Amino acid sequence: MSYRVVISTVLLFLSWGALAQTPVISYTRDIQPIFTEKCVACHACYDSACQLNLGSGEGAARGASKTPVYDGDRSQAAAPTRLFYDAFGKRAWQQKGFYSVLDAQGSQAALMARMLELGHRTPLQPNAKLPDDIVLGLNRDNQCAMPAEFDGYASSHPKQGMPLAVTGLTDPQYQTLQRWLASGAPIDEQGLVPSTREALQVVQWENLLNAPGARQSLVGRWLFEHWFLAHIYFKDGEPGHFFQWVRSRTPTGQPIDLINTRRPNDDPGAQFYYRLWPVQGVIVHKTHITYPLSAAKMARVKSLFYNGKWQVSALPGYGPQSRANPFATFEAIPAQARYQFMLDNAEYFVRTFIRGPVCRGQIATDVIRDNFWALFQAPEHDLYITDPNYRGQATPLLAMPGQNDDVGSVLSLWHDYRDKRNKYEALRRDSYAELPAPSWSTLWAGNDNALLSIFRHFDSASVTKGLIGDVPQTMWLFDYPLLERTYYQLAVNFDVFGNVSHQAQTRLYFDLIRNGAEQNFLRLMPADSRDGYLDDWYQSSGKFKMWLDYESIDNDKPTALKLDAKDPKRDFALQLLARYGELNAKPDPINRCDGAYCSRPNIDLALQSAEQALSRLASRPAAGLKVIDQLPEATLLRVETLGGQRVVYSLLRNRAHSNVAFLLGESLRYQPGLDTLTIFPGVLSSYPNFMFNIPAGEVPAFVEAMENAKDADQFEKIVERWGIRRSHPQFWQYFHDLSRYIHETDPVEEGVLDMNRYENL
Repeated sequence: MSYRVVISTVLLFLSWGALAQTPVISYTRDIQPIFTEKCVACHACYDSACQLNLGSGEGAARGASKTPVYDGDRSQAAAPTRLFYDAFGKRAWQQKGFYSVLDAQGSQAALMARMLELGHRTPLQPNAKLPDDIVLGLNRDNQCAMPAEFDGYASSHPKQGMPLAVTGLTDPQYQTLQRWLASGAPIDEQGLVPSTREALQVVQWENLLNAPGARQSLVGRWLFEHWFLAHIYFKDGEPGHFFQWVRSRTPTGQPIDLINTRRPNDDPGAQFYYRLWPVQGVIVHKTHITYPLSAAKMARVKSLFYNGKWQVSALPGYGPQSRANPFATFEAIPAQARYQFMLDNAEYFVRTFIRGPVCRGQIATDVIRDNFWALFQAPEHDLYITDPNYRGQATPLLAMPGQNDDVGSVLSLWHDYRDKRNKYEALRRDSYAELPAPSWSTLWAGNDNALLSIFRHFDSASVTKGLIGDVPQTMWLFDYPLLERTYYQLAVNFDVFGNVSHQAQTRLYFDLIRNGAEQNFLRLMPADSRDGYLDDWYQSSGKFKMWLDYESIDNDKPTALKLDAKDPKRDFALQLLARYGELNAKPDPINRCDGAYCSRPNIDLALQSAEQALSRLASRPAAGLKVIDQLPEATLLRVETLGGQRVVYSLLRNRAHSNVAFLLGESLRYQPGLDTLTIFPGVLSSYPNFMFNIPAGEVPAFVEAMENAKDADQFEKIVERWGIRRSHPQFWQYFHDLSRYIHETDPVEEGVLDMNRYENL
């Protein structure tokens, strides 16, 4: 054997050894965890920058698009681009206008590789405020550079590589991603597979919804339309396994052949089946609206819907009229069953339209106040449930707009539906005036879903069981017609890809829904106080809106509640808390301190001391806290004891408004001198705006600094001492600890939080 051959053989063996020591990169094992840690917080759901969704291999392979999902000005509805729904595979998505971020372009590396390299070579100064020329948040105009446009992007945005404006990848993460991209970015992702026990329950539930018979078909359709947004989980299922209801051309036992209609109540075609499909990809908190199924739930559903003697003469169609008025479409199903089903899991239903399927709530949230409580009318006191004659008169008036999206007809459509709604409100007012005065029994108190708190954070909102915070300015009282209409208008019938006409009609009708919920609540107040409350809720331009668009209230018939004449609303709230304390899932001594102790009992003494100090900030008007205007809507406080225990608190800024009755010009109706703070243990937002990390022993100093700060410069010193800026070296550790805290306190609700709204304080 020649010397040259020997050397070649040795080199070959050495190269094989090197290859053996360098494991093949697995997308599932090596890549998705990096995306989940460093990318998904900005690249998930419809508000993914450039529609690049990195929560799954399918999303990474789909790539990016220049077309934004959120476009309130478009005159024509856009084609839906729902991941796992409207197309499958890279080629199909590219036919819909997406372009690859993973493929190399000739001699050029993949677009993702170049974006990551730009970010890696321009690291941020640790925990420093970012340059003002880096625009963040929802006002950012994403460039969505295609591969051929990258050089121009890098030249004009040299400090805006990926991850954008945040502490970036570690060196090992960066090297792993670059090696994977250089090798062609192979994806080995496997779909989530149900466990044996879950598969058995899937079959049982599918059999229930697909049972033959006209009555069974109508109930199956109603249930599907009320569950289509749910992340279903089985109480004895695998942790982290969730399912969603879809419609398929194939029956149980066969692979799902998805029917991907725009809305869940669009016509699915001649033959279809309801199926439970595993939720794929990373669970993100903003779309994670959970719903439990169990043997007890199945028994409840059968008891409500299948045990009566009601009949179906003919199944309704799927046309615009059927979508517009679910009360008529499903009138054969007993109204009591429908309402009670929604009450059983009221938090879920309120979350569907408050947190919503759209990931970004500015379509609707500017029609609600920054904090309010929601209550529900007991079915036995709901005329729509108890009086067939009233139900027959009301049903035609409960149709909702949005099916016709002709831009030129917006005003005429709006006036038609407004007038119908006001006729209904007049019918309701006059009919309820003939009933006995409302009392405490008017309120439903069936389980801990009966009392809910809603917090709006400008363009997003959250819902939590229990009455949190000081007594709010407004409260909502849902009856069945109001709860069902809100759900259909904002969840079932809302199309995030719709045009300006559809979105405007949705927003304008939600304004009427809010007003209806307020009017329902006012019936509980003394008659002579109602006009005063209404004037407070609709100040300034709101009075014109009351005259223009709202039906007049009942300010004559009495209430049976015995309330303090000086402040009946606060007295109502205090009596409510006393009467239904066992249902109030989350007592709140921090914000409603009524004695010397303003903290929760039975917690670490250091945390009790911290909560006692934090209570000094809670519910204080802006006049007593000069820098409240420096705080964003949703700030998280991470308080850590010497023993390593930590609690996360939400510090929520409640912006005051003269009214919330108009589509535009919200900033003109701010009342900054009346803003308050709510502080509560837990993560009460999917979109943290900022975070402070404070040792428990330093919380009194933090509170004192907040109380004494007079301007932006002094507030910045607080940020520099305790703040976790986007550039903080441990930013991701602290950010993801919020999700870990959710896992520890309520594991079913855990999901990756969104940082698109994390501010540059």
